[in-house]
Amino acid sequence: MTTVTLTAAPSLPPLLARGALLSPLKRPRPGAEAPATRLVLPAARADRTRLAAYRQVCGFDGDSAALPVTYPHVLGFPLAMRIMAGRRFPLPLLGLVHTSITITQGHDLPVDRAYELSVHVKELAPHRRGTEATVVTELRAGDTRAWTSTSTYLARHRTDAPPRDDAAGEERPEPLPAVAEWKLPGDLGRRYGAASGDRNPIHLHPLTARLFGFPRAIAHGMWTVARCLAEHGAEGEVQVRAAFKAPVLLPASVTYASRGPAFELRSATRTHVTGEVLRAGGG
Repeated sequence: MTTVTLTAAPSLPPLLARGALLSPLKRPRPGAEAPATRLVLPAARADRTRLAAYRQVCGFDGDSAALPVTYPHVLGFPLAMRIMAGRRFPLPLLGLVHTSITITQGHDLPVDRAYELSVHVKELAPHRRGTEATVVTELRAGDTRAWTSTSTYLARHRTDAPPRDDAAGEERPEPLPAVAEWKLPGDLGRRYGAASGDRNPIHLHPLTARLFGFPRAIAHGMWTVARCLAEHGAEGEVQVRAAFKAPVLLPASVTYASRGPAFELRSATRTHVTGEVLRAGGG
């Protein structure tokens, strides 16, 4: 794998535009290979203003001396976008769906510290609905790996894999007990996009969302899991696992539910996010 060291985080708007322009030219195929590139930003820091906006829109404590557990994903997102918007990434950026994330944090991350940030695509794998890319983001504090995430992104296309009935032989778990009810405003995608830099058009306005088959703008998946973790708590040495099950159309009324390590976000008809928070010692 080739390591490329950056002097600054890439600008997201040009990458989104580049990815959109190249998307129609890409045809996912079996056996496609992931780009053998690892991008490194040696001294990544959180911008205080954007961090404050992120904490506010996601519900995290604004006075904490540590970064929210999901914030390194925001720091790494421009690097991931540079890879996925490039010519060597074989999947079209438009229509790519974030399906899951696993975060492992070794300790609280001080806000004022500089970290070595790196991103690479670990693999491309066949999926029953297309091709799935696994993207790894790492944050290092000196010689210590302080934070790691593994995200999966699905490009949907025709595949020879047989369809699977997800409900066959599977017991539906009992719904978790409701903890809170949240009213999500129609401009939530724009507010989170301004704080995170992720201004994908499916999140910004009903008109742009309709271009991609959604009747209304949808909430960012990473906002949904961040908001759940702000409510649940995820500090110190912790592992988070979350799966994005269905988009949240905005505006919306949703229920946050939790029992023990498990949490979920649901509406009257669908479950949108499921996950768990595993703490050191298994609690």
